[in-house]
Amino acid sequence: MLDSQDEIHPLFEGAPKTTEFRKLRKRIVRSVREAVDQYGMIEPGARWLVCLSGGKDSYTLLAVLYELKWRGLLPVDLLACNLDQGQPGFPATVLPAFLEKMQVPHRIEYQDTYSVVMDKIPQGRTFCALCSRLRRGHLYRIAREEGCSAVVLGHHRDDILETFFMNLFHGGRLATMPPKLVNEEGDLFVYRPLAHVAEQDCDRFARALNYPIIPCDLCGSQDGLQRQQVKAILDGWEKNSPGRRQVMFRALTNARPSHLLDPKLFDFQELARKKTEF
Repeated sequence: MLDSQDEIHPLFEGAPKTTEFRKLRKRIVRSVREAVDQYGMIEPGARWLVCLSGGKDSYTLLAVLYELKWRGLLPVDLLACNLDQGQPGFPATVLPAFLEKMQVPHRIEYQDTYSVVMDKIPQGRTFCALCSRLRRGHLYRIAREEGCSAVVLGHHRDDILETFFMNLFHGGRLATMPPKLVNEEGDLFVYRPLAHVAEQDCDRFARALNYPIIPCDLCGSQDGLQRQQVKAILDGWEKNSPGRRQVMFRALTNARPSHLLDPKLFDFQELARKKTEF
């Protein structure tokens, strides 16, 4: 587990020696490896653009990918990337300094999408959707410029669950963030290796390693956002019934089209009973 001081990557220097942290680290690494294998993310010799926001999730993603690479289980090149979107108060020097210190190949890109969003979205309206689209467009461009075949994001299990319920409650569809997809242009993969990892584990991992976490509320996100409302609902369910999140996540991997109502997924018209002769 990268325990030798001669071999350990700088991302793991100062890691706690406690049994609790070792179990946490092992659990996260195992979950990421399972997702990578289960969803067929590895193309030997490929180059991945690993998106780093400065939050707990992306730090955890970066560290675990480096551990898998060190173990010989991830035969791809990694390029960390941060897109500075011009949010007021964003500490622009934190990530470049961190990545230099950690000896991680990286690219820092500045694009003032914040001003664009503020200009286009009326005051009081949620601007996350437009911000996300602009960000994704720049990341795709950077990936192409850097010769990467995949954009790798730090969305975890709880993000996937929250998106599912947002689509259910507000979008009228059963859908969520897939662990692997191809972009609309068809030239890039989008991977989410943390798909099986709980948000709480990402938080404990990143804080245990003292990564310089940048707060995610710089854009002035409102407390009433749909995602935050859904998160509060899931928190309540989890409090009343510990383990509920994992049960619901497992359901997303165990869909039965014949027991839903979508005729595009199951041919109800051709469903026939077995004929018997008397």
